[in-house]
Amino acid sequence: MKTFLVDQNGYYGEFGGAYIPEILHKCVEDLRNMYLEVMQSESFKKEYEQLLRDYVGRPSPLYLAKRLSRKYGCKIYLKREDLNHTGSHKINNTVGQILLARRMGKKRIIAETGAGQHGVATATVCALMDMECIVYMGKTDIERQHINVEKMKMLGATVIPVTSGNMTLKDATNEAIRDWCCHPSDTFYIIGSVVGPHPYPDMVSKLQAVISEEIKKQLLEQEGRENPDYLIACVGGGSNAAGTIYHYIDDMRTQIVLAEAGGKGVETGLTAATIKLGQTGIIHGARTYVIQNEDGQIEEPYSISAGLDYPGIGPIHANLAAQKRATVLPVNDDEAIEAAYELTKLEGIIPALESAHAIGALSKMEFKPTDVVVLTVSGRGDKDINTYLRQGAAAKFPCGHPTYDCQA
Repeated sequence: MKTFLVDQNGYYGEFGGAYIPEILHKCVEDLRNMYLEVMQSESFKKEYEQLLRDYVGRPSPLYLAKRLSRKYGCKIYLKREDLNHTGSHKINNTVGQILLARRMGKKRIIAETGAGQHGVATATVCALMDMECIVYMGKTDIERQHINVEKMKMLGATVIPVTSGNMTLKDATNEAIRDWCCHPSDTFYIIGSVVGPHPYPDMVSKLQAVISEEIKKQLLEQEGRENPDYLIACVGGGSNAAGTIYHYIDDMRTQIVLAEAGGKGVETGLTAATIKLGQTGIIHGARTYVIQNEDGQIEEPYSISAGLDYPGIGPIHANLAAQKRATVLPVNDDEAIEAAYELTKLEGIIPALESAHAIGALSKMEFKPTDVVVLTVSGRGDKDINTYLRQGAAAKFPCGHPTYDCQA
């Protein structure tokens, strides 16, 4: 049977692999040889599941959004990853990776972060496990995600500003990899998304798969069926999307919709629509789609959302797009802002800017009244309030909403 999951060599179709400097070969090979054995062991599963339940607060609810459903003429369920401890799906992965790092005898943890949610989640588990934590974050993102930076520091992490390139997620990842090259023996790199050299895309997908595992059970309880007609999630690197689709990826009854960051528009050059514009290349240790120029140099991406501002994409999603298993919709900045206000007004849920891109995909689709849609709200919008207020003020509405007449 054809599968869209990783093969034994670390590839999703033509995408994936491990393209790494020699100095990291032993680190990555040790991880590749250990991760499945450890993650499948009873002691790991018991500790991981206990922490997800008692520390993270899982299962996260699957909420029938009735007013949103009426607007779009179908049944829309929201998978509420925003209600997890630390406010996003990122904690599912960092809990698993810190347990793996401890079992491998590593004492020092590094991470990269864009929106800050992965940085906060990594700093959180390092505090929990009493490990040193260094987080690399672009200077641009530090300025637009100040609250998350202060949270990381409060949790005991050292936040290192990155001033190269666009000073965003790509550049933070570059610096984290440089650090890893300098400290290969004692350092564990907790990658936040389904990117990087094998086994990271598979490992992160498996740790985030708790999302789709819960969706199946919850949908069966609420709808009498495990399979939705549509799964919708935002993609930058793509970890929340990988977790959302993991248990459905080979089941063709469910359509997969990925919302990527259109920025100012895919035709403007100010975009992070990697699948729409990217060409096959190598970035951060994996073969995938990359936004690059004709000389193969990586182009600087742009998105209003720090968490989607990445010029690559997880190889799992590159393959889904190449094989036409997923529909990919670019959602522009203004469409994401409007979608965030819409969800807030209709359901009383303020989403992260990343999640707002997934909400923004709804208006680009046509549904039947019988369709069941599951959309993952990957994070809460606390970190993005200043951006929402700034954009709302620019729209000259008292409540900040660009289309609703708030005085009515």
